[in-house]
Amino acid sequence: MTPVGSELADRVLGGWLGRIAGNMLGKPVERGDHWTRERIDRYLRRADALPLTDYLPEPADEGDRLALRPEWRECVRGRVHGSCRDDDVDYAILGLHLLETHGFDFTTEQVGDLWLLRLPYLQTFTAERAAYRNLANGLKPPLTATYDNPYQEWIGALIRADVHGWTSPGAPRRAASLARRDAVLSHTGNGVYGAMWAAALVSAAFTAGTVREAVEQALTVIPASSRLARTVRRVASLHETGMAWDDTLTTVAEETAGAHWIHTIPNAAVLTAGLLYGDGDFTRTVALTVRGGLDTDSNGATAGSVAGVLCGAAAIPDRWKDPLEDTVRSAVFGFDGVRISELAERTVRLARTSA
Repeated sequence: MTPVGSELADRVLGGWLGRIAGNMLGKPVERGDHWTRERIDRYLRRADALPLTDYLPEPADEGDRLALRPEWRECVRGRVHGSCRDDDVDYAILGLHLLETHGFDFTTEQVGDLWLLRLPYLQTFTAERAAYRNLANGLKPPLTATYDNPYQEWIGALIRADVHGWTSPGAPRRAASLARRDAVLSHTGNGVYGAMWAAALVSAAFTAGTVREAVEQALTVIPASSRLARTVRRVASLHETGMAWDDTLTTVAEETAGAHWIHTIPNAAVLTAGLLYGDGDFTRTVALTVRGGLDTDSNGATAGSVAGVLCGAAAIPDRWKDPLEDTVRSAVFGFDGVRISELAERTVRLARTSA
């Protein structure tokens, strides 16, 4: 059953706010080869910020300051004034524009055309940059994903998927189908499954009774034998045994060792653990997910989106919402400075037409 009326509007706004707040939370430590779980927690202890209940604190010493991403000054508590630009939010905006422009019957080729028209090349990374280059050189999907692209199973397609969940509330298979059509422009295998899973997870969050139920529904849209599905089930099974969050992540990190810190598989494990151990509480969910390390801003964004949909915008604590000042910085041409509330309203209009 799909939420209707003001409930749908509150859930969608919660998704947008959660995605942006989670992204901002993780942005300063988005360097998984340096900012391990242990280093992030040491940083927080030095700043007397454990348990983490707000945006990251300013660094307590010069060493930490130099190790943070340069955008940290716009993302730490007390310094947030609207969201800083990030691809994790750019792709949500671009996905919204895609659906407004071409409708739910869009083609993968139309996704590529919109990238060339609206997205600056230097604001793309890894698989997206490879696909963009291939598009500019005249290649068509699926070659755009496979030619000279070593990043086909990295997390890029997953971060583009939320809008397909927001616009297909309570319809995870439909959301996954839309996300797949988008993802195959740049990804293959588990990279595509990651997008389908994330879209289904966001969609299921509108109607699921619990986080666990949403995670289980999302698993039904990807092959059960895929490495992604096996990894998500592994995290869920460890959680069910009562194992502590950090022990679960240590166990799964050993089992996924060798994968790059931007690969879909280890990041899906961190994200799943954050959601399950966060248990529907917005602050705990985004805090645990970012403390899990790896691609912190992408994982924080997706966790925030799912948690925001589950609880709705009204239930997200003001300390996460107010500093965003209802404003988004974006590299997508024509959208810089757009209001978060406007993006949510436009998303709700699409969700209502899809019902």
